[in-house]
Amino acid sequence: MTGTVPTWQQLRDLKRAEFEDAGDGWHEVSGRAEADRVRTDKAMTAKLRETQDSESAKSAVTRLERLSRNFQYLHTECGLIRTTLNSLASELAEPQRQLTQALEDAERLKFTVLADASVSYPPAVVCGDPLIGEKEKKVPGGTAQGSARLPLEPHPGLNGRPGFGYISNPNATMAQEIADRIARAVRSAAEIDARYARVLRGLKAAEGLDVTEATLKDVAGDTAAVRRTARVYLEDALPYDASPAGRKEWWDALSAEQRREYLDVAPDLIGSLDGIPSLARDEANRNYLPVLIDSLEKQGGEDAQTKLGGLRKIEEKLGEQTRVPMYLLGIGDEGNGRAIVAYGNPDTAKNVSAYVPGLGTKLDDSFAGGTLQRAMDTAKGARRHDPSSASIVWLGYDAPQSVDVMSKGDAERGAPAYNEFMNGLGATNENKDPHITAIGHSYGSLTVGTAAQQGGIPHADDIILLGSPGTGADKAEDLGVGKDHVYVGAADNDPVTQLPSKQQSAAGFAGLLAGGPLGAYVVGDIADRGDDDLYFGKDPASEAFGATRFEVDHGAHPILDGGGFDAHSQYFTPEKDKESANNIALIVAGQPERIKTEEWR
Repeated sequence: MTGTVPTWQQLRDLKRAEFEDAGDGWHEVSGRAEADRVRTDKAMTAKLRETQDSESAKSAVTRLERLSRNFQYLHTECGLIRTTLNSLASELAEPQRQLTQALEDAERLKFTVLADASVSYPPAVVCGDPLIGEKEKKVPGGTAQGSARLPLEPHPGLNGRPGFGYISNPNATMAQEIADRIARAVRSAAEIDARYARVLRGLKAAEGLDVTEATLKDVAGDTAAVRRTARVYLEDALPYDASPAGRKEWWDALSAEQRREYLDVAPDLIGSLDGIPSLARDEANRNYLPVLIDSLEKQGGEDAQTKLGGLRKIEEKLGEQTRVPMYLLGIGDEGNGRAIVAYGNPDTAKNVSAYVPGLGTKLDDSFAGGTLQRAMDTAKGARRHDPSSASIVWLGYDAPQSVDVMSKGDAERGAPAYNEFMNGLGATNENKDPHITAIGHSYGSLTVGTAAQQGGIPHADDIILLGSPGTGADKAEDLGVGKDHVYVGAADNDPVTQLPSKQQSAAGFAGLLAGGPLGAYVVGDIADRGDDDLYFGKDPASEAFGATRFEVDHGAHPILDGGGFDAHSQYFTPEKDKESANNIALIVAGQPERIKTEEWR
C-alpha cells in the first residue's frame, strides 16, 4: 500500500507489523543521530571552544555546528517517519478488522467474494405466490456489487417488489450487506493510505541537502503535518480521564520510542498533563514553545502580542544559566494565557511549593519578568535552609484583571485545575513523604482557599496566604490542613488586605467605585474598624480566623506616604521585605518553627 487504491486482497493480507518493524528501524537511526549530535556538541565542539582560540579552531567549530545541525535534522525527521509508520499501522487496524469480519460472514453463509469485491450468493427455495397456487419456488442466485456510500441508498430489487409475482432471493440482501461492508473497509483503508502517503512524501529530503537554520524551521511544518495525520493514533491513546497517578502509570508503561513520539511530535498533548514527570513535561514544553510562538505571531492582534511578550521572555530565561535550574511545566494561550514554571525539580525535591498569583496576573512580559522572580526567590530562600527544595509559580487559570470585576467565579473555575496539578505533584514526586506547600497571593489566596474547601488540596501539608482579600472560609481549620499549618502574611499598608466586605456599609462601596482599591482602603478602613470581614470573607490575619500570622514589612502607607500597592507586591522579595521572604522560605523548607510571628489584627 503506497498511495494507490488497495484491493480487498491487499487489505486482507496486509501485515501491519511490517510498518511497525520499519518504524523501529527509523527509530534506531533517529537515536543514533541524536547520540552523535550529543557527542559532537559535548565531546568535540565544547572542548574546542574551551581549549582553542585560533582561526582554524573557529572554522572547525563552525563545521562541527553544521554537523550537529545535520544530526539534529536526521534525529527529528527519522523520528517523524517512525511516528507516521506506527500511526499508519494503528489506523489500518480498524478497516482490516471490518474486512476480516465481513469475509468470515461470507464464508459462514457460503457466499463467494469475487476478485472485484462483489459477492455472489446461491439460489434459494422460497414460498410461492398463493395468488397463483404456488407452494414453493426456486429463485436464482446472483451477485451483489458493494457500495461505500454513507448513508447507503436502497438497492433496486432487494428491498421491494418491482413487479407482480416477484419474489426475491433472501440471500441477496445479506450478500449486499456484506459487499457494502467490504467496500467501506477498502475505501477507508484507501483514504488512510493516501493521507499517510502524502505525509511520507513530504518527509523526503533532497540528496546532499545542507541543513541550514531555515531547513530546521521547516521541521516545524513537517512535525505539524505528522501531528495532523497521526492525531487519532497519538491523542486517542492519552488517558485524559485517568487520575494523575493513573497517567503516571501510563507514561511509565510506554516504551522509550513511544515517549519520544509524544515529546517530538505532539509535545502540546503532554506538556501540561498532570501526572507526567517534570523532566518530560519540561522537554515537551520547550519543544512546543517555538510552535506556540509561531502560531501567535500568525494570529496577530493585541491579545496575541501580549502573550508573545510573556512567551519570548520565558524563552529568553530558559536560555540563561541560573543558580536554580528552571523547568517549564506548562504553557498555553487559553484565556489570559497559561504558564507553569518551576525552579528546582519538583519530582526530586523533598520540599515543594506551588504559588498561585492573583489580581491582574496574565501571561505577559510582566509575568515573565516579575512573577517568575517571586518563585525563584522562594526557591533560593528555601534551598538555603534545605537544598532539597523547589518552588513553582502556577498560572493555570484566569485571574481577574481589576478589582471592579473581582468575583468568586475565577477562583471557583481555577480551584479544580489547581487541585489536579497538586495531585500530579504528589504522583510524580520520588520522595516517600514530600513536604508540599500551597501558596496563594492576592486573589490567588481565594483560589487556594476555594481549592482547599473543594475536598482539600491533594498532598498539601501547609498553606501560605499572602496579601489576601479573604479565602471564602471563616476559619483556618476549614482549609483542610489544620489551623496550625495555615500561615498568613498581611502588611497593614497593603490595600488588598483592607478591602471592605460586600456586606459592609455603603461607604466602603462608594470608596471602591469612586477611587478604586485605594479609595476602598481609605473609606473601608474607617467603616471596618474592629471588624474582621474582608471582600471575600473573614480576614486571614484576624484572631477570629485563627491562622499563624508571620512578620512582614508593613511598607509605606498607600496614601499618606504615596506607597500605592508597594506593600502588596513585596512579600516574596528579599531586597524589599527580607523578613517576609525568609519566613516564606522557612515554611516551604519545612521549618516553620523558626519563623518570626506577629499579633493578629
